[in-house]
Amino acid sequence: MSKPITEHVDVALIGAGIMSATLGTFLKELEPNLKVAMFERLNDCGQESSNSWNNAGTGHAANCELNYTPPNTDGTVDISKALEVNTEFDLSRQLWSYLVTKGKIADPQDFIHSCPHMSLVWGADNIKFLHQRYKQMSANHCYENIQYSEDKKQIEEWIPLVMEGRDPNQAVAVTRVVTGTDVDYGALTHLLVDQLSKQSNFELHYKHDVIDIKRNETGGWNIEVKDLTTHEKYIISAKFVFVGAGGRAIDLLQKSEIPEGKGYGGFPVSGIWLRCDEDKISSRHHAKVYGKADEGSPPMSVPHLDTRIIGGKRSLLFGPYAGFSSKFLKQGSYFDLFKSMRPGNILPMLDVAKDNWDLTEYLVGQVLQTSAHQFDMLKKFYPEAQHEDWTEAVAGQRVQIIKPEPKHHGMLEFGTELISSEDKSFTVLLGASPGASTAAFIALNILKTCFNKQLENEGWEARLKTIIPTYGIDLKIDAQTCRDIRATTAKILKLDA
Repeated sequence: MSKPITEHVDVALIGAGIMSATLGTFLKELEPNLKVAMFERLNDCGQESSNSWNNAGTGHAANCELNYTPPNTDGTVDISKALEVNTEFDLSRQLWSYLVTKGKIADPQDFIHSCPHMSLVWGADNIKFLHQRYKQMSANHCYENIQYSEDKKQIEEWIPLVMEGRDPNQAVAVTRVVTGTDVDYGALTHLLVDQLSKQSNFELHYKHDVIDIKRNETGGWNIEVKDLTTHEKYIISAKFVFVGAGGRAIDLLQKSEIPEGKGYGGFPVSGIWLRCDEDKISSRHHAKVYGKADEGSPPMSVPHLDTRIIGGKRSLLFGPYAGFSSKFLKQGSYFDLFKSMRPGNILPMLDVAKDNWDLTEYLVGQVLQTSAHQFDMLKKFYPEAQHEDWTEAVAGQRVQIIKPEPKHHGMLEFGTELISSEDKSFTVLLGASPGASTAAFIALNILKTCFNKQLENEGWEARLKTIIPTYGIDLKIDAQTCRDIRATTAKILKLDA
């Protein structure tokens, strides 16, 4: 039996990942007197999708991810999505720079390092595509520093491991953005939560599981929480609730019973990495090298050979190899998928299954792959790779959105989506990539949607412009402001300009 209400807060943040930490940081900077509580069922923050080893950590700026630049039927390339993600990452850089200048993050190199972002292709059609992509992107100020090469000697200087031992008759092409970054989102989440926990009117509750959420009589929300240490249950009331709980978000959206969430479901995708911690190898590869995804594969399975710097140690990750698990969280239950099924989302889920059979076949094929097959893919990127230098690591779980559609019943979405109640007192984030890298952009959307009155009437907008100097400016259009802010944040974050 739950206890009576024992606490009232202005804002409840459910989940202690990068998204809740980012939104909480914005809110406390804009209004320090807000009473904010964060709840996490695990014993630390950033342990699921935000964990350093559970995500690619590319600092997604759409520099190298070819799935953001699909080809058009006329031979051109659509770069509109890439431009959006590219400038959204600038907002994250501005937030982090603000926190560094305020002394709330002592050393940016605790979580971010310069690391070139590269795209690698082979075969005539793919090379033609990459060159067209380069032509269009380099013509835009957002990508004016992108480089292109088919010169094997030049490419070997940039990425020696990728070229050594390669068939000399194989034509290859690459693009390179030297201003790319490697971001350790696990470390960043800890830094953000640590600075929040030092502030007044902020409470952090680890090992507390939110088991129910319902409307209360005042227009806010009653949140039922279970203390996993004492097994006590209690209720707090909140004026505003944000659910940034990764794979758990579907369950809490359903429990809220907001009409806007009706029909939503989730499709879980797991992943496997190959990981190399050998200094003699990792020291010779300083780049994130992305290839092209197989036909029908999900975006999270685009193959890439990544430099990762975690806890000051340089490693390499290759993958991910997609797989299937019915879990919605890495530390979840095999019943998660089945428990998420409701009368309202059965049709959308069945519709998605029918229309995405190629994805199902792809995932089944990946699950059945042997380690030898997986290593063969690595050798396409790193021809002289040796088995003994690599170990297998399980990546984080991702839950792709199954979205209700009036005409088609259901549609599989690979991005992220915010769903808010009509009165804007409840918001949930669904989906996966590129969530972490665009966390500041997502948080700003929540502020504009759910805290519009405070922005307009309570001075929040002026304060927001001290955190995000380009707030209200479209960096895709304003070339000089784009150049200026990138130079400023690069200096503060100790990055290559």
